[in-house]
Amino acid sequence: MEISITGHHLNVTDSLRKYVNKRLKKVENHFRQPTKVEVILHREKTSFQSEATIHARKVSIHAKSQAPDMFTAIDAMSNKLDRQVIKHKELRTDHGRHSDRQRTIRH
Repeated sequence: MEISITGHHLNVTDSLRKYVNKRLKKVENHFRQPTKVEVILHREKTSFQSEATIHARKVSIHAKSQAPDMFTAIDAMSNKLDRQVIKHKELRTDHGRHSDRQRTIRH
């Protein structure tokens, strides 16, 4: 997975990069194909924002969070991304409901 991290009104240090990579490893396990992730970290007067967009094949997933601490904002954003990716995979997976219904009607 290719991750690009940019910062607005703050310097992106190596520790922030490592932390973002560590948190997004959990999301990476859900994809088979290579994906591209864009992460933007913002600093405002009293809070921090983190937002990420995953560009996978035929889908883009976006998550945004705000917290008084940058690491907390990254945690919340990665949890949102993980939930959205799992939900997307469940929607795309055929659980066999429709195929059983068609078999019973034909017989």
